[in-house]
Amino acid sequence: MAKEKINKGRRRFIFTVLGGSGLAIGLYLGFGGESSHTLEESWAGDPRDWKPNAWLRVEPDGTVTVRVNHSEMGQGVTTGLPTILAEELEADWGKVRFEIAPVEEVYKNPAMGVQMTGGSTSTPTSWDILRQAGAVAREMLISAAAQSWQAPRAQCRARKGRVIHVPSKRSLSYGELAATAAGIEPPKSVALKNARDYRLIGKSPRRLDGREKVEGRAVYGIDVNLPGMLTATMIHPPVLGDRVARIDAATARSMPGVKQVAAIETGVFVAAETFWQAVSAAEEVNVTWADGGRRGLSSDKLWARWEKLSQSAEAKELEKKGEFLQAFESAARTIVAAYRVPFQAHATPEPMNCTVHLEKDRARVWVPTQMQDGAQETVARLTGLAYENIEITTTFLGGGFGRRGAVDYVFEAVRIAQHLDRPVKMIWTREEDIKNDRYRPASYNRMEAALDDRGRPTAWRMRIVGPDANAQEIPALLSSVAPYWVPRGLRNAAHWASAKLMPRIMAGSGVKTGAVPFPYTIDNLLIEYVADDPGIPVGFWRSVGSSSTAFVIECFIDELAQAAGRDPVAFRLDLLKHLPRTRAVLKLAAEKAGWGTPPPGGIYRGAAVHEFHGTVVAMIADTSIEDSGQIKVPRVVAAVDCGQVINPEIVKAQVSGGLIFGLTAALLGEVTFKGGQVEQSNFDDFPILTMDATPAIDVHLIDSQEPPSGVGEVGVPPIAPAVANALSVAAGRRIRRLPIRLRQ
Repeated sequence: MAKEKINKGRRRFIFTVLGGSGLAIGLYLGFGGESSHTLEESWAGDPRDWKPNAWLRVEPDGTVTVRVNHSEMGQGVTTGLPTILAEELEADWGKVRFEIAPVEEVYKNPAMGVQMTGGSTSTPTSWDILRQAGAVAREMLISAAAQSWQAPRAQCRARKGRVIHVPSKRSLSYGELAATAAGIEPPKSVALKNARDYRLIGKSPRRLDGREKVEGRAVYGIDVNLPGMLTATMIHPPVLGDRVARIDAATARSMPGVKQVAAIETGVFVAAETFWQAVSAAEEVNVTWADGGRRGLSSDKLWARWEKLSQSAEAKELEKKGEFLQAFESAARTIVAAYRVPFQAHATPEPMNCTVHLEKDRARVWVPTQMQDGAQETVARLTGLAYENIEITTTFLGGGFGRRGAVDYVFEAVRIAQHLDRPVKMIWTREEDIKNDRYRPASYNRMEAALDDRGRPTAWRMRIVGPDANAQEIPALLSSVAPYWVPRGLRNAAHWASAKLMPRIMAGSGVKTGAVPFPYTIDNLLIEYVADDPGIPVGFWRSVGSSSTAFVIECFIDELAQAAGRDPVAFRLDLLKHLPRTRAVLKLAAEKAGWGTPPPGGIYRGAAVHEFHGTVVAMIADTSIEDSGQIKVPRVVAAVDCGQVINPEIVKAQVSGGLIFGLTAALLGEVTFKGGQVEQSNFDDFPILTMDATPAIDVHLIDSQEPPSGVGEVGVPPIAPAVANALSVAAGRRIRRLPIRLRQ
């Protein structure tokens, strides 16, 4: 195989097609010469370690380290992804470790073209790659053992970190075989294990990150500590769009520990010896803000405008089938409704932070990010440094939820570091974090449907009004997708051009998630979008567009079932005959929840089903209303089809976590605006669900041998409509807005 010289920091990995899969997988398959040198560059550790490819390293003691190219934010990728490789490698799980991959071409997310964690793509995009990587290494170790014993290869089997010579029962550990395996030619094709032979996949081996988290050794971004490091915090404009006009910081600069107070593009920073000193000094800084033109922005005015646009504005067609108008005119009954979904903050447990150390010709960055390429591109654009001189270390993330797919906080940390001659850790306060989020887009949804004389839906129209996260976020990140050889000048031009041109092109691509393609069989269909961006920063929020569309569609379907006098689950099943997986999941959830049997007194049940990125989730929610009017959700039953389950306990935890995240948004939180300002600032006015209010959650998994699909976000979309549908029965009126308020 031809060898290629590869630059440190942005190496070009050798690509080959393995196992007849047709999937281009970036693996080093040669040894010696330049390939050996580049492997040593990429992998730290003992030079005696065997590094057969970009994904694993075998140490002399048999320890297997698996590289994880996705960010760990609690969803379990540092266990789930090593499980895939370890299964094919036949590794001893007690000797498996992980490390977060550096920023390299081989570690790009194939679904996105950048090294990024999002869209519930970590497991689906890694499935074939890691199986192949483990299988290739396994076969090389078997060949090494056969060579050592001078035995026929067919007599050798790999098992639990050793290769066994079956006739003689002799065995050698992977560590003992590593040096010999380094001289073996990688096979051009490998046989992958049959699912019936899995020892790790489908089980729930211990989490590889569990002990260090329990013992407090896990390093999150906020934990990074460097010699001589300063800590900085930000003062952002209270009104969206405003800019710094003047700073009065005389008092702040005289306070203990304060080293610098200065303006950057997004506000004012205060840098001090400690975080408390920086925050205390920030309270003494008086900033005069220049009007950015958004001081008249308010939520009330926005909803009124969107209501008008939903009936009068020209719309972009997202999906069309049949003749909606004709079906509507000939209908036996028509239903019109409006659904509102508010702006939502991410409120990650760990606020935005980033540590930067700028040296003469080098930058080192420690950051809890979901977007490694975007972070590196930001540093390169601001400093002019070449990629190979920028080192990005991805720490654990104290929650991501899509927020850390943006890199605005990396931008600020680098700008602050450029004012200082010491390393600096920039941390937002909770107030700055909530008031300067990139929010889940709000939407106003005008719904129309027609029923025939038998109560069957003959037409459906959905018009979505509001901003689109894709139109804001993707243009800002597009230059990160450009090939690495593109010169800095052209890359900067692409960054500028995409910010100017792409928002219009991208409009509608995000809001339609979960609605297009439309899941239910209705002959006449029209789904439209009216783009209206009021200048509020929006971004990717856990389950993105599906967090809105699932609520609207599943609640309106329930309305149609009620109008037709039908059972809501049976009504859905009739409209899902073309989607057997979805039907199976809904049936399982209904069965396990006891749907069709009377619930206990005072309990009302609601159903919802949704597919997100290939995973189908159905939920049945039990709800009640106390005499005080307080809403209770005592139990939720969920059924999930996510293809091959890698780790059942992690899947259940993620579905449960997403459910709790979505229930918080359904019952408690929203972000509102008045006078151009965000009205919420902390957990006192943007509350999160507490443990005592969390329902009992029962998750059931469909047994499947289909390729795995993602689960990190799928628990979010169905919970709001399931609860709203139950409460609509309890309250005797339809719930059409979030958060749910029985007394408006």
